Amino acid sequence: MTDVEGPAYVPGHGLLKGRTAVITAAAGAGIGGATARRFLEEGARVLISDAHARRLKEYEGELAAEFEGVAALACDVTDEAQVQALFDAAQRLHGQLDIVVNNAGLGGTSDLVDMTDEQWSRVLDVTLNGTFRCVRAALRAFRDGGHGGVIVNNASVVGWRAQAGQAHYAAAKAGVMALTRCAAVEAAEYGVRVNAVSPSLAMHPHLVKVTSPELLEELTEREAFGRYAEPWEVANVIVFLASGYSSYMTGEVVSVSSQHA
Repeated sequence: MTDVEGPAYVPGHGLLKGRTAVITAAAGAGIGGATARRFLEEGARVLISDAHARRLKEYEGELAAEFEGVAALACDVTDEAQVQALFDAAQRLHGQLDIVVNNAGLGGTSDLVDMTDEQWSRVLDVTLNGTFRCVRAALRAFRDGGHGGVIVNNASVVGWRAQAGQAHYAAAKAGVMALTRCAAVEAAEYGVRVNAVSPSLAMHPHLVKVTSPELLEELTEREAFGRYAEPWEVANVIVFLASGYSSYMTGEVVSVSSQHA
């Protein structure tokens, strides 16, 4: 394990000033919540969503105490009507939509020999189908708006490499990668860029609840820096992909981990 001090938090530089973003699965903990905060620090207006309405409302209040331009709407990405309502709300609140971050995903651990159809289907419906629904809604909004836009999807390194007990999640995240590449080709005619981040281990309280200490230690030790990523470190890469600094990037899956193969 490499003995490296934790990173210093990077201040905002106005990279997303005046832009409007929708961010899914952003109820405070993890990458979605960190992305919402980083976007606000970079000058964006954000509409955050999550299936957990209570936690979402609490995080909206926390952000609103520090920033302007924060709104929230509960959304279950497995429900097409709720997805459409989310994107309609973004247009209604701000007049246009510039950035969409599809962060919603569902994990779980089960060996294939014991996995039920319900376990498989539930992970695929949230993680892959939910991303599809949001990408489709975003592309329609960008096409009709006629001013371009950016989509950033959240994939995972397990979409590239094998991990026992993760067949459903790995299949879903590999699907997100393929969806990203295909969507990018189709979206180019609308002036829309579509990319993805692929993190490994970004620590947050909910992950601790569903992952054994032994597995967390093993995954941490695999990383080159000998530590897990802070959620805001992944969010920084999302900021880059959403900003003008990545204006010629589309169809890319950017690893935020040394464990991508």
